[in-house]
Amino acid sequence: MGKGSEGDLKMRHLASTRSPDEYTALIDNLKDFIDSEVIPRENLSAAHDGAEVRRTAQELNALALARGLGAPRTRREDGGMALTWTECCAYLEQAGRSFLGPLALRCAPPTQPDVFALESLASPIQRERYLLPLLSGERASCFAMTEPAPGVGSDPRMLATTARRTSNGWVINGHKWFISGAMRADFAIVVAKTDAGPSWFLVDMDTPGFRIVRDIPTMEPFDIGGHAEILLEECAVPAEALIGEEGKGLAHSQLRLEGARLFHCMRYIGLASRAMSIAQDYALRRESQGTKLADHQMVQAMVADAHIQLYAARHIVLDVARRLDEGESIRHHSSMAKVFVSEAVYKVADSAVQICGALGISEDIPLSMILRMLRPFRIYDGASEVHRAAIARRALHHGLTP
Repeated sequence: MGKGSEGDLKMRHLASTRSPDEYTALIDNLKDFIDSEVIPRENLSAAHDGAEVRRTAQELNALALARGLGAPRTRREDGGMALTWTECCAYLEQAGRSFLGPLALRCAPPTQPDVFALESLASPIQRERYLLPLLSGERASCFAMTEPAPGVGSDPRMLATTARRTSNGWVINGHKWFISGAMRADFAIVVAKTDAGPSWFLVDMDTPGFRIVRDIPTMEPFDIGGHAEILLEECAVPAEALIGEEGKGLAHSQLRLEGARLFHCMRYIGLASRAMSIAQDYALRRESQGTKLADHQMVQAMVADAHIQLYAARHIVLDVARRLDEGESIRHHSSMAKVFVSEAVYKVADSAVQICGALGISEDIPLSMILRMLRPFRIYDGASEVHRAAIARRALHHGLTP
C-alpha cells in the first residue's frame, strides 16, 4: 500500500500513538526488510521442505527484531508493535508480499488469530502457560475445529467432537482434520461439544489420547505447519483447560475469525500485488508480434483490472479495520471483505500468470506458487458461498440497504 492521500493517512492513524511520520518510517523500514532480507531468502526449490522453511523463518525473525519489527497486534510489553487495526493494513500488506514475511514477523496463521483470541479469553494460568510462550515464539499453537463428514465444516451446528465433565476435569473424544499448523504445534485449541454447547479447550499435543494421524498434503507452498488429521480418544485434560465460558465456543470462534479474516485479506493483498508487479516487469521486457507485451491492449486491460481490484480491496479492508478500531461489530462487513478480497486477489494472480505465459506456470519464478497460496482463501475462514448466504440473510431479514 502506498502512502496515499492525507485523508487516508488520517484514517490509518485513528487512535494511534504514532505520528504519521513515525508510521511512514515504520512501513518504509518493513518494506526494505522484505525486499532486502526476506524475498532474497525464498528458496522456491525448498518450498515444501518444512524444516528448512522453519529454520529460515527463525533466522529472519531475529533480523526483524533487530530492526525493531515484531508481531503487529501484540502489546509492546510482550515484544510486539501494538498497531491499531488500521495501521495493520499497510504493515500486513508489506509482510505478505513474501511467502516468508508473516512467518518472520510472527503474524502468520494460526498463531496470530490464536494470540488475538487468547489475549481476550485466557485465564491468568492459561496466559502464563500458553499465551506468553506463544507470544515469545517458545511454543506454537493450532486451532482444531474442522472435522470429517458428518462433522463440522461450514456449518458449526454439525460439531461432533465431545467433551464430558469428570471429577478431575474433562475427557475429549473426536476426529479433526485439515488442522493448520498442527504438525509443528505444541498445543491445540480444541473445539468440542459439552452439555452447555460448543466450548474451547487447551490441549497439549503430548496429552495421552491426542494423536496425529497424518499430515494432509495440500497445494500450498511454504507451509511449515501442515494440515493434520487428529484423533482424540479419551483425551483427559484438567478443569483449567476450558477457555472462557462453557457453551460460548461459537462466539469465541467468531471473535477469532473476524481478526483472522482481516489479517488474511491484508497479507494476500500484498502477495497479489507482488504477483502483478512481476508480471508488469515481464510485460515491459518481453516482445510478441513485433511489440512489447505491455503495448498490447489485452495485456493493458489485465493490468488495469488488477490495479482496480487491488485498490478496491485495500479500501474495503481499511474500512473494516477502522470499524474494528472504533469498537463496532464487523460480522457483516468482514464477510463482505473476505468474499471480495479472496476473489479479487486470485483474479489478480491469475492474470499475472497469464501475462507471463509458460514462465508464469513454471517454478522458475514465484507466480504459480502465489496462485496456489491464494486459491484456498476462497475456502478458508468460510467459503465464499457460505458468506454470500449469510450476507444475504442479514440484508433481507434485518432491513439492510446496500
